[in-house]
Amino acid sequence: MKTFPTSAVWCFGILFISVSLITTVLLSTLVYCSLGQGGASLSVSPDRSQFFEYESVSLSCEVQGNSAGWRVVRNTERGILSECKTTWGELKGSSCIVSLIPSDSGVYWCESGSGKHSNAVNITVPAGAVILESPALPVTEGDSVTLRCRYQGTLSNHTAVFYKDGSLIRTETTGEMTIPAVSKSDEGLYKCTNSSSEGESPESWMTVTARGSTPSSSPPKALPSPLSPPLSVCLWVGGCSLHLSDHSTGPVLQEEQRCSC
Repeated sequence: MKTFPTSAVWCFGILFISVSLITTVLLSTLVYCSLGQGGASLSVSPDRSQFFEYESVSLSCEVQGNSAGWRVVRNTERGILSECKTTWGELKGSSCIVSLIPSDSGVYWCESGSGKHSNAVNITVPAGAVILESPALPVTEGDSVTLRCRYQGTLSNHTAVFYKDGSLIRTETTGEMTIPAVSKSDEGLYKCTNSSSEGESPESWMTVTARGSTPSSSPPKALPSPLSPPLSVCLWVGGCSLHLSDHSTGPVLQEEQRCSC
């Protein structure tokens, strides 16, 4: 039994996990960890985490001080790490404009030439006909938040059913639901389904922060994988001790004070 301490550094690593569940599943997940904010934040416009194919999103790095050298980078579901205007995206001023297709689904963040990083945001472009419009960036306690269930680019013409953490919370004939004043208890995984046969949206995480607080650059939640069986794995990656726990809602990366393997 060996115990690894947490190291207060930024780190990147590739995690390969072989799990036997009838057949062996190979998961290749890029993970990174941080113990501090890099002085920058990723701005997303429009502020939502799910998009239909060919919709556009604008990503920009809001930097305290000199913004030179900061760039938007991503890690896709295919495990490909790259920056804007390499094989994807178009730079317009300080913004990266992306006309989205399903292969653009992934984790996006800002990175400086000196190795500093911003917060990370999941963006999902499903192949299905239903998406959930929910904030990609953290929302503040007390603010009003509206979640919309969209079908092929429009609000659903049928009753939408909303779920939080896998449990039904509301049914709305308008296709949208409003939380007048969000609280920490509203934080969680949301999805919606259409009352007709269009299907359901992917799940998206909504983060709620206390008023006046600064969102931390904590490790991003990995993208849910339909091939991922429930697992709990201890790992040591590039100087950080992490614990990867895969629940029914998808894998979640958590930084642990100690992790024994």
